[in-house]
Amino acid sequence: MEVNLISTFAEFKELKNIDRPTLMSVLEDIFRTQLARMYGDADNFDIIINIDKGDISIIRNRTIVETVEDPNKEISLEEVCKLDDSYDENDLGEEYPEDVPMSSFGRRGILNLRQNLSSRITDIEKANLFNKYREKVGDILVGEVYQAWKKEVLVMDEDGNELVLPKSEQIPSDFFRKGDTVKAVIISAEMRNNNPIITLSRTSNLFLERLFEQEVPEIFDGLITIKKVVRMPGERAKVAVESYDDRIDPVGACVGVKGSRIHGIVRELRNENIDIINWTTNTQLLVQRALSPAKISAIRIDEENKSIRIDLEASELALAIGRGGSNILLAEQLSGYKIDVYRLGDDTQDDEEDVMLDDFSDEIDEWILEALKGIGCDTAKSVLALPTEEIMRRADLEEETVLDVQRILREEFEN
Repeated sequence: MEVNLISTFAEFKELKNIDRPTLMSVLEDIFRTQLARMYGDADNFDIIINIDKGDISIIRNRTIVETVEDPNKEISLEEVCKLDDSYDENDLGEEYPEDVPMSSFGRRGILNLRQNLSSRITDIEKANLFNKYREKVGDILVGEVYQAWKKEVLVMDEDGNELVLPKSEQIPSDFFRKGDTVKAVIISAEMRNNNPIITLSRTSNLFLERLFEQEVPEIFDGLITIKKVVRMPGERAKVAVESYDDRIDPVGACVGVKGSRIHGIVRELRNENIDIINWTTNTQLLVQRALSPAKISAIRIDEENKSIRIDLEASELALAIGRGGSNILLAEQLSGYKIDVYRLGDDTQDDEEDVMLDDFSDEIDEWILEALKGIGCDTAKSVLALPTEEIMRRADLEEETVLDVQRILREEFEN
């Protein structure tokens, strides 16, 4: 049992990332605690530990007296003389050091020492892991997938620590198998039930920022600043950048020669489309850049309601809105304004094939038609050009109502 105990702390010394003074302190503490249980008090014990050799020496110091009142701290002269005949009456009041053999702890005591050591070392490791990653929140981490479950992926770092990548923090098209390499940003480090939980993310805006810092030296060096990032993970992102050096084109630097810098980021993000925009404090210009490549015919800003009205030709409408409304939604997030898009009439042949909403008064309630016209949609095609969510938000209509209107309008063109 003594050999097993010695091997236990020797094993921790070799395998665990714990500094020498901490290990020494833990060992002394658990021995002193066990001695206090056995003798009632451990203040008069010296514990000498040699980690390199794996040796433990415990010395019990008792005062030599004529009559013993406290057996733990006192020893009679008669007993001392039996143990060592070099002592006599002149040694009364002196301390008598006595080795405490490990066998005196008994089998149960040794087991307690071993268990307490393992428990304390585990607690220290947890605290060290938490403190280590608390300082790394916001940094990129590259790890290996250890387990892939439905709701989360367990990632191992280079030291064998377990980190969590929840499903909610994964790009929709992410798919991982055991052994895969995964890159993510550390977004939090917290203690739950005395266990450190380190959470990773691939959907965080911060992840995209850190990828740009890795790929674009000018950003890492501070010559170019990322002012704002907005994302629909796996679909589209907009990154507004600014250069403090007039000689540096921030957009060109981020894209790289023939897209060499941006391509690596796009691949890492599962082909997420990334629009890089020159930052400006001019809201009108920022919105125009954010809605590119659509060409805006007119723009009016309502500062009081934090909204913007944009007039577009019919041919530019789809470009401004984007697939599933992604372009206009990200432009709203980037500018901080609600953007309402209105379609201008034109004289193209396509318009001659359009149908006015008033012609559907026998199939669609008048109040619904008025709500649609109130957002600038006076023809069937102008309604069909907008995403369902956009119509619901701007016209304040229920999803079922909008879907029903879209069905009626589509049937008209199919017929």
